[in-house]
Amino acid sequence: MGNFSSTMRTLVTLLAGWQAIVWIWTPPRYILPAPLDVLAAMQRQPLFLLQNSLVTLAEVLAGFALGCVLGALTALGMAAWPRLGRLVWPIVLVLQAFPVFVIAPLLVIWLGFGMPSKVVMATLIIFFPVTSAFGDGLRRIEPDLLDATALTDASHWQTLWHIRVPLALPSLVSGLRVAAPLAPLGAVVGEWVGASAGLGFVMIQANARMQTDMVFAAMTILAALTLLLRHAVDRMAPHLTPWAQEQ
Repeated sequence: MGNFSSTMRTLVTLLAGWQAIVWIWTPPRYILPAPLDVLAAMQRQPLFLLQNSLVTLAEVLAGFALGCVLGALTALGMAAWPRLGRLVWPIVLVLQAFPVFVIAPLLVIWLGFGMPSKVVMATLIIFFPVTSAFGDGLRRIEPDLLDATALTDASHWQTLWHIRVPLALPSLVSGLRVAAPLAPLGAVVGEWVGASAGLGFVMIQANARMQTDMVFAAMTILAALTLLLRHAVDRMAPHLTPWAQEQ
C-alpha cells in the first residue's frame, strides 16, 4: 500500500509541474495541453471514453490472464521435461526477439480488427517475462535441497510440485510484477495497427484531428489502468507467497 501511495504522490507532483510549465510558457494547446484541458476533454465525452476504456480493459485483462497461465505452464513444462525445455526455450527467445510492431499487423490480418488480435498481442508480451522469471526460479533451487530430496521416496513430480514450485513462486511474482505494466502496451499497440474501438483507437483518431487534449485523456486513463493492474498484482503477491518477506 505504501508503494501505491508513493506513486500517487509522485503523479500529483508531476501533474502540478506540468500545469506550472503550461502556465509559464503557454505553449499552443495542440502541442501541449494543460492537465485542466485534459480533464475538460474527459468531461466533454465521458461516455465515449468509458466505452473505449472498457474495451481496452477487457483486452488487457484477457491478455494478462492468458499470458500468465501460458507462461507459467510453459515454465513448468520445461522444468518437468528438460528435453522439452531445450526445444521450447529457443522458440520462446525467437518470439521475444520480434518487435511488437512487426507482429501486430500480422495478427490483425490473421485475426481481424476485433478483440482477438489485441488479446493475442497482449498475451505474447506477457508470456515471456512470466515464463523467464518462473523458469529461472524453478531452475535455481539449492542443489543441496534437491540432493536431500533425492534420498527420500519422493518422485520427480512430487519434488517438482512440493519443493520446486513453492520455492519458485517468489520468482513468478516478480515476473507478474514486470508483466503487469506491459499488458496495456500490447493491447494498445494492437489497437494502433487496426481497431474500431479502444483507447488506442481513440488516440489515433484524436491525433489525426490534432485533438491533443483527447490524446492525453486516453493516455491518462491508460496509465491509470496500468497502475491499478500493477497494484492488484502487488496486493495478490502476499497471498501467493505468504512466507516471503516483503523488501
